[in-house]
Amino acid sequence: MRRDMVHPGAGELRYEIREIVSFARELSRWNIPIVWENIGDPVKKGEAIEGWIKDIVRNRVMDDLSYAYSDTEGVRETRAFLAGLANQRSISNPIGAMANPCEPLGADDIIFFNGLGDAVAKVFGFLKREARVLGPSPAYSTLSSAEAAHSGYKHLTYRLDPERDWMPDLEDVEYKVKYNDAIAGLLFINPDNPTGAVYPVEILKEFVRIAKTYGLFIIADETYANIVFPGTKTAALSQVVGDVPALALRSISKEVPWPGARSGWIEVYNRHSDPQFERYVQSLVDAKRLEVCATTLPQLCIPEIMSDSRYPDHLERRARMFEGRAQEAADAFAGRGGLKLIPPRGALYATALFDPERFFDGREQSRTLPVKDRSLADFITRRTEGLAPDKRFVYWLLAATGICVVPLSGFVSELPGFRFTLLEQDDEKRRWIYRTLAEAAEAYLES
Repeated sequence: MRRDMVHPGAGELRYEIREIVSFARELSRWNIPIVWENIGDPVKKGEAIEGWIKDIVRNRVMDDLSYAYSDTEGVRETRAFLAGLANQRSISNPIGAMANPCEPLGADDIIFFNGLGDAVAKVFGFLKREARVLGPSPAYSTLSSAEAAHSGYKHLTYRLDPERDWMPDLEDVEYKVKYNDAIAGLLFINPDNPTGAVYPVEILKEFVRIAKTYGLFIIADETYANIVFPGTKTAALSQVVGDVPALALRSISKEVPWPGARSGWIEVYNRHSDPQFERYVQSLVDAKRLEVCATTLPQLCIPEIMSDSRYPDHLERRARMFEGRAQEAADAFAGRGGLKLIPPRGALYATALFDPERFFDGREQSRTLPVKDRSLADFITRRTEGLAPDKRFVYWLLAATGICVVPLSGFVSELPGFRFTLLEQDDEKRRWIYRTLAEAAEAYLES
């Protein structure tokens, strides 16, 4: 081409969670059945949608308006309903009355997208390239890739500390903000993906304090806000944000669960508190207008589903279910040499770590696992040349066991490890998965 037409950030668009699938499918020539532990889709892993939720969707399908365009920002009645829920959360904030409470949300402060992937692309895509957002490491790939791609540079990160149950290193956060004036925003995920950490109110208040002190806005990914395990205390952004400009990202994909709906939304806090932030939010609406609107049917269902008297019990039941599975995973890894699994307190995932001193001992490019024949071993050896060491483990794990997990290096992390899900519905199979993962990881270290 006569002109360089590729965006400078194109090389940062990586989504290891899906990329591993193409390699797994290459193993079909050896007839290896794959156990998909890479994607957080509860339905694909066998979770049944409750009958009363299906009834609501079925009834809405009979409404001709479910086949029509919605408003650009979304169905107004649904946006008003969600704004009301956010305002209720604000009233019940866990830190008492705030000196500068956030502006009450109205329908215009809710913007719908075709899933949060669409929202994330807009949120980062319409920032000025020089305006950076500091996010966690390990990082969720959609967010980290979008931030890196918009800027053309590697994603800026702060450290989540595995020695403190994956809590953010707030000294690291403030240091990087203070000495890098390109940082315009702070990002956190609560509950976190990939670690399953849930942040106490005090941590969230510190994010707000740092943002207010240095004139930043906040992006809070609250996809898993209603999957917090019993006894764990946290807060929504709306309960602690005060007068700081902020965006909360929410969705029905994991909590209904309805991932195929591709229905997510942004809650905008303190939209009018800063003229630059107000103009930025308007650019998100303008961009959405070019696409006309987001999918109508799931939007129409949301108020009826979430206001149903059975919904709180539905959320509580699922949180208890995932807590039990998290404990199963922790039990499977307990006492394994050179391995650590910090029990998650929310979301749908667990992350296992290799001891870095044992993992990076000079043998990280020569370890293997037993596989069914020499041709497969030769294939894996060739395909793993030059890969990140934990990704190399993931490839050998696939060949040896058929279990597909995601390397932690795919989450912008220098820590060696891997993420898997808490989603398998078959009890016996799920326990086999956790036991096999722990045994294979231990054997790999010792090989």
